[in-house]
Amino acid sequence: MTHIIDARGHRCPVPTLKLRRYLAEQPAGTTVVLLADDPMAQIDVPHFCNQNSYLLLSTETAAEGWRFEICRAD
Repeated sequence: MTHIIDARGHRCPVPTLKLRRYLAEQPAGTTVVLLADDPMAQIDVPHFCNQNSYLLLSTETAAEGWRFEICRAD
């Protein structure tokens, strides 16, 4: 089962902070979905993944913002 972090209604950097906190406690191979509606998330989430060696598996535009699927690879 994939965990969902609903960060809609929060401005950056809160979505990536929630993502960081969750993934820090998870083993390698964990997949998480982040929901965000702050336009800066489109920039911040890919940058966060690149800086922390997480895999950004997909990015989708949804009616309520964006849906990011991320995997902890290390």
